[in-house]
Amino acid sequence: MKRIVSFIVLIVAFLFAGCAQNQSYTSMDNAAFAKAISKKKVQLVDVRSKSEYEEGHIRRALNIDINNKSFVKIAEEKLNKKKPVAVYCRSGKRSKRAAVVLSEKGFTVYELDNGIKGWNGEVIVGSGDSKAKK
Repeated sequence: MKRIVSFIVLIVAFLFAGCAQNQSYTSMDNAAFAKAISKKKVQLVDVRSKSEYEEGHIRRALNIDINNKSFVKIAEEKLNKKKPVAVYCRSGKRSKRAAVVLSEKGFTVYELDNGIKGWNGEVIVGSGDSKAKK
């Protein structure tokens, strides 16, 4: 019985260690994220749906929906692995998923911790450049 328990503990420890290694992205608050995306080399990605994106997004954000089955393929086609990628969603849940996926594919990733709902910067409405403040 002790061997079984020891074996289970060992397996669980390896699983947790593997999960911790997969989180190789940087989660940021508003101020740090705003500073990061102000740099021209940073690629900004809104990982919400198209309709959410059109309701309001951060200027220069490319919309690649994390729930699209082709998310990885689209990201690899449109993004440069040599440049950092900053991702956000509504509340931070989907952007964390996207950050894990992209970092596993070799991207350097910054993630807006609480999403656009907590964003205090400029928000663009629609697919064009009409401005609106949240």
